[in-house]
Amino acid sequence: MFSKLDPVKNEWMLTGPFKKRGYDWWWHSFTARHAETGEEKPFFIEYFTVNPALGGKEPVLGQLPENQKAGKKPSYLMVKAGCWGENAHQVHRFFGWDDVKIHGTAPFSVEADDCYCSDKEMRGRVSVTPEEAEAHPELLCEAGTIEWDLKLDKQIAWNVGYGTSLILRAIKAFQMYWHAEGMKTKLSGTVKLDGETYIVEPETSFGYSDKNWGRGFTSPWIWLSSCDLVSNITGRKLENSAFDVGGGRPKIYFVALDKILLGGFCYEGECYEFNFSKLWTLCKTKFDCEETDEEIIWHVAQETRTAAIEYDIRCFKKDMLFIKYEDPDGKKRHNRLWNGGNGTGRIKLYKKQGGKKVLVDDVTARHIGCEYGEYGHYNEAGNYIIERP
Repeated sequence: MFSKLDPVKNEWMLTGPFKKRGYDWWWHSFTARHAETGEEKPFFIEYFTVNPALGGKEPVLGQLPENQKAGKKPSYLMVKAGCWGENAHQVHRFFGWDDVKIHGTAPFSVEADDCYCSDKEMRGRVSVTPEEAEAHPELLCEAGTIEWDLKLDKQIAWNVGYGTSLILRAIKAFQMYWHAEGMKTKLSGTVKLDGETYIVEPETSFGYSDKNWGRGFTSPWIWLSSCDLVSNITGRKLENSAFDVGGGRPKIYFVALDKILLGGFCYEGECYEFNFSKLWTLCKTKFDCEETDEEIIWHVAQETRTAAIEYDIRCFKKDMLFIKYEDPDGKKRHNRLWNGGNGTGRIKLYKKQGGKKVLVDDVTARHIGCEYGEYGHYNEAGNYIIERP
């Protein structure tokens, strides 16, 4: 069953060739409420590791001009924290490997100074002044101060299964791997954003935790997930449900699999998986992403021999940001990667009976984590030119 928790898949994966060209991160997103006003705010916190064999006392920032001239690849632990909605921004803190402690095997943990993360808790602080952000574009972030002290209760996992067999993992065949240990995660604790305190409570945290690792990123890059789901048929909140969709153009070595998404929906304990690597399921996927003046819109349809699902998701661009990463080889290929946590949408889930689709449920989803972007650059006119791999 893909919804079974498996902390072994949440281990640190930078072994073998990934030590010199590889990244591994643990991502968390959730919702909190202002301690005084009750205003809702979505947050994200990430612990990102890259090229551990190339570092030492100081973090090596790949976008620093002198490092690019010298051919130095990035090497560091980056602690990323940020928020969506009004004043959406991300703030980064970097550590050299001499200052990082990682327990790589299950249960994993990563620690540097006052920043810590495991399957059960995370805490830390990041702070960048406006002057630092302006003077140092290699930091790839905006200004701000965020502190957190949180407990995690991971309730529903998604064991994706693609590329995660022992053989394919051992030979590092895929460009990008994915495991969602907490497709539904209840969080509790506090977050301080620029001096303002927010309370995180389990039932309204709508939390999510996953990890990605590999030697590069996919393009296009698509991600959709939520555990805040309500049936439009019964009006009932779906307490034991969550969905996750991700992918775009995965690569096996240098061979690209075009327009491929992985999808999983745990519906009240029953698992529906749409996974192209499980050939016997005859999985098919269609998707497109649309950008208007105000919104990013995702349309996804997937089906297997036994089930089908349709997603229509949207998120206001004013609530999103361009999330920033550099590749393990030192290049920054994603320069317009939309990232948000306030998505809303509608999902229709079907079973197939006698060759016909029978509606299981029609679901409203809120607090959707969402991403869309493709490799590209801005030309002199300010237009974004997509670069097809």
